[in-house]
Amino acid sequence: MIYTMEYESPVGRLFIGEKNGALTGLWIEGQKYFLGAHKNEQMEEGQTPILIQTKKWLDSYFGGEKPSITQLKLSPEGSEFRREIWKILCEIPYGKVVTYGEISRKYAASQGLSTMSAQAVGGAVGHNPISIIIPCHRVVGTGGSLTGYAGGIDKKIQLLTHEGVNMEGLFMPKG
Repeated sequence: MIYTMEYESPVGRLFIGEKNGALTGLWIEGQKYFLGAHKNEQMEEGQTPILIQTKKWLDSYFGGEKPSITQLKLSPEGSEFRREIWKILCEIPYGKVVTYGEISRKYAASQGLSTMSAQAVGGAVGHNPISIIIPCHRVVGTGGSLTGYAGGIDKKIQLLTHEGVNMEGLFMPKG
């Protein structure tokens, strides 16, 4: 059973999901991979402690504060590889961006590998089920391309601008 709550944000309606006392999902309405691994699970609207805590976290974030990810108990569902990539995403500081290549090098080093495919990392980043809180919007392509955000590039730009990211050198991908 997944308990859910809707949240009206500056980037649109968000859907928050909780399972077994932990945050398991935060999706932007209409995003790619909406509900992810939970599509076929029974859902019920609720006011559970983690949902209320997540709403307060979002209020703080959209209010211009920098709440810590560690304030919330997270339990994103995915393969071990994806969960490791999502842990790396949690290390990206507020207001900063990193490239898919940087994440792939960090993951490779942590696993004793010489290389890791940036495309594989991109797949894991794109399937992040806890948008905004696990900050996949802070990942850009090589050279500053604002590629790949399941919630939409416009939302990615809004979130980066909200965080005060210097947008100089970042650009919309062609095509």
